[in-house]
Amino acid sequence: MLAATLLIAGQRAGAAELYGKVVGVSDGDTITVLDSARTPHRIRLNGIDAPEKRQPYGTRAKEQLAALAFGKLVVVHWNKRDRYRRIVGHVRLAAPAACATPACFHSGDVGLALIESGLAWHYKRYQNGQTAEDRTRYARAEEAARSKRAGLWRDAHPVAPWDYRSNRRADAARTSSTVQVN
Repeated sequence: MLAATLLIAGQRAGAAELYGKVVGVSDGDTITVLDSARTPHRIRLNGIDAPEKRQPYGTRAKEQLAALAFGKLVVVHWNKRDRYRRIVGHVRLAAPAACATPACFHSGDVGLALIESGLAWHYKRYQNGQTAEDRTRYARAEEAARSKRAGLWRDAHPVAPWDYRSNRRADAARTSSTVQVN
């Protein structure tokens, strides 16, 4: 375990590490981790973007993330926070080999597992926060999920979460600028 941790840490030079138990799942790409001091930390999974709650597959992405990580010990490698003050980090199960449920996956990489199941996009906009190896693995996993038509790729034209959010903001701006005449 120590050797694996050192290997992972070596791949993410300058990254801080957070160890804890996943005690909450907000949506398909955000979890809450409780550390050993019982301090909760909101974590945004780096390198992925899952459908929003009101989008098709949004609920399934949240359920899959819960099946993969809820109640499990994880290690988070991170070096930044987003505008919502969430830690943006690479999340791995602390002991993936010990997992004995059907939702288990061998790599222990939670974000990669969501992409492989077709429930998240590789979020290329923020891929600079990933190692070169992770960028490659995430991009290949998305290509494979698309070709297998896994999860959201079953839809003829799935809408990426960043486009969905942008469209909702534009709709809200149009609605607020419309003057109602009675």
